[in-house]
Amino acid sequence: MLGGTGSHLGAVNRHMPQFHPSRLLKAGSRALDALGVFALALLVRLAFVAWAHTRFQPTEDAHFYDILARRLSSGDGYTWLWPDGAVTYAAHYPVGYPALLAVVYSVFGAAPGAAMTLNALLGAAGAYGAHRLVDGKGVARWRPLGASIAVALHPALVPYTVSLMTEGVTASLLVIATALAGRARRDGSTWFWIAGSGLTLGVATLVRPQSLLLAPVLGALACRAGRGALERFKRAAAATAIALACVAPWTVRNCVRMHRCALVSVNGGWNLLIGAQTTSGAWEPLHTPPECASVWDEAAKDACFEHAAYSEIARSPMSWVARAPGKLAVTLDYFGAAPWYLHASNGAAFGDRAKAALAMVETVVCRFLLVAALIAFATWPGRRSMARKAASLVGVVAAMTVHGWIGYTALAASAALLGWRAVVRAPVVVATTAALIVVTALVHVLFFGAGRYGLVIVPFVAMAGFVRAGATSLHSRH
Repeated sequence: MLGGTGSHLGAVNRHMPQFHPSRLLKAGSRALDALGVFALALLVRLAFVAWAHTRFQPTEDAHFYDILARRLSSGDGYTWLWPDGAVTYAAHYPVGYPALLAVVYSVFGAAPGAAMTLNALLGAAGAYGAHRLVDGKGVARWRPLGASIAVALHPALVPYTVSLMTEGVTASLLVIATALAGRARRDGSTWFWIAGSGLTLGVATLVRPQSLLLAPVLGALACRAGRGALERFKRAAAATAIALACVAPWTVRNCVRMHRCALVSVNGGWNLLIGAQTTSGAWEPLHTPPECASVWDEAAKDACFEHAAYSEIARSPMSWVARAPGKLAVTLDYFGAAPWYLHASNGAAFGDRAKAALAMVETVVCRFLLVAALIAFATWPGRRSMARKAASLVGVVAAMTVHGWIGYTALAASAALLGWRAVVRAPVVVATTAALIVVTALVHVLFFGAGRYGLVIVPFVAMAGFVRAGATSLHSRH
């Protein structure tokens, strides 16, 4: 009996999960790494805030975000006060960022330092999300550390913390949403993380409307490699529906207040017309068509501009298409959001030499990380190896020149050449990086380009060079 019982217990023990203290310690070390990166990112950003909060006032679009946030925080709603005393409902600028600022202003007072601190917290959360995104089963500890530190200290992201602009905030929200989708993939059947990803994308959409285009991508990726197309479709639909549900109340508000059911903002017509008129691919002053000159209602004017843009494109479609490379170039060759903003806000505190120096550092770091990502994607095992290496080689050569946009598009092409099966087995950051590059390129080819609009891809490209072939899940159980 004793012998039989002992054999039975031995068999049971062999099938029970074994507790290894070393695994717990390793898991704790990974969690501490992520928290350490969050602290580092926050500390560096707060140092910039301490230096900048009295020196740099909101300028350019930031001026309008600040005014709208102040009106929201004081109970005046999302409205605009005109010089003649008239107050009208507004929706030209997306509501998400002013709404976030309004919450901070209501608690801490309406001051640039409070807004900058919010940016710092979101930027640090993005660095934390970068660690969780790259970490995974079988991934060496230095990889998520390197990726997240690159995001935490990136010279294109850190100085931009002091701007009251949307691009850095959007980038952080997209990293967080992607990390949550990756967590859903690891947990398999858990829908909680998909809901979290969808909600985060909903907030990102209210900040920057084209973020919604990533919702089905992240939903489809929030699924283990062995799942079928139907399961991926369900998750893509769920993530998109949740993001839309987050946005829906604002859309209803626009239908009622703006007399036009715009998803988030009523500036698509403006941007389309600027993109139809530009000769450089970048923003240029808009030439108001005669038929729109006497249209004063905000939504109606945007609709008028939209019709005028379609007419202008129809008159010379090939000329509009020919502007695409220029639009890509001004969006992806050089981001320069922080140097531009700091100099525009206070040229005395951040002069030409400082602007040029920061621009140089930012460009060198961005191109180095782009090359690292191109090499990582080229050396990934799988189909079309020679084609991927050729695409990456073209991208590396372009990254050494002024034509950075070719390097970024080559990175997306290299990921696409992996094929669907390899992409869904790869870490989530691989497909998301490619998708975000494609979405950014298409949106700004349709409208017009600017370096700050390309800033959303920066943390993803920074992470892409640290991904490991064969790593398929987040947060391995060490």
